[in-house]
Amino acid sequence: MPIERIKLADFGNLELLARQVVEGFITGLHKSPFHGFSVEFAEHRLYNTGESTRHIDWKLFGRTDKLFVKRYEEETNLRCQLVIDASSSMYYPNFEAPTLEKPNKLLFAIYASAVMMNLLKRQRDAVGLSVFSDKLDVHTPNRTTQRHNRLLYHELESLLEDDALKNSKQTESNAALHQISELLHKRSLVMVFTDFINSNTSLEKQFEAYKHLKYNKHEVVLFYLAETKTELDLNFDNKPYKFIDVESREEVKLNPNQYKEEYQKQAKNYLKELRLKCLQYKIDLVEVDVNMGFDKVLNSYLLKRQKML
Repeated sequence: MPIERIKLADFGNLELLARQVVEGFITGLHKSPFHGFSVEFAEHRLYNTGESTRHIDWKLFGRTDKLFVKRYEEETNLRCQLVIDASSSMYYPNFEAPTLEKPNKLLFAIYASAVMMNLLKRQRDAVGLSVFSDKLDVHTPNRTTQRHNRLLYHELESLLEDDALKNSKQTESNAALHQISELLHKRSLVMVFTDFINSNTSLEKQFEAYKHLKYNKHEVVLFYLAETKTELDLNFDNKPYKFIDVESREEVKLNPNQYKEEYQKQAKNYLKELRLKCLQYKIDLVEVDVNMGFDKVLNSYLLKRQKML
């Protein structure tokens, strides 16, 4: 059954929900090492002629006869690019009306990105958004302004309204990621939400684009999204089903229990290969069950942020 359009009203305001999730997450951190959600004084740097005198340290000038500017943490914060795979396979599980309790992979990626944007904003990190399917559909630079943030929320809301199943969009991640790699400022944190389903391209070929990101000095976190129960474990009732490939629209009728053991074996081998590729190219792989909430995504960002700054 084709998925119905996801109405934003069904979920409430995207920005409001993102804020509520992050506030709950921060409360849950308690005495963790992730603290200081504010701009704090970090160090001095020499004053550059022509810039604002607002942050000159006059006391230090009196002692050294040189102009120094107080540098704040926000000046050394990172740039983050959120990248969403919006190809048709991301609409799995193909619920008639997906919800946050029963999301498909794309819905999870959209809300995880909105939640990440809120946390990035609190840390004064610059954020941008890229969306790809069979091409690069959306790309914005990473910035920190409130106006820019509203633009990104608008892009995510538009994606909620999209229906890739009506016009099947196959995954062509390589060309899109090569473009993103060249468009981004050097040494950005690139966080990619994808299911790695690409029937036309081998895993080896897909990683050519990720190697390009690494070559351009970007740090990469891959969120491998899956609905574990059915996608990885093939856990269905013992009866015949009609399976439809959401990208090619090919159909096959079978009882999944007859193929379960071999399917699970191949799924494990694929995951093993994916993990080895990420290890080889020093890419952080985070395996995410879309039914398990956003904490894993947020924790991954905070851990990576600590290592980068």
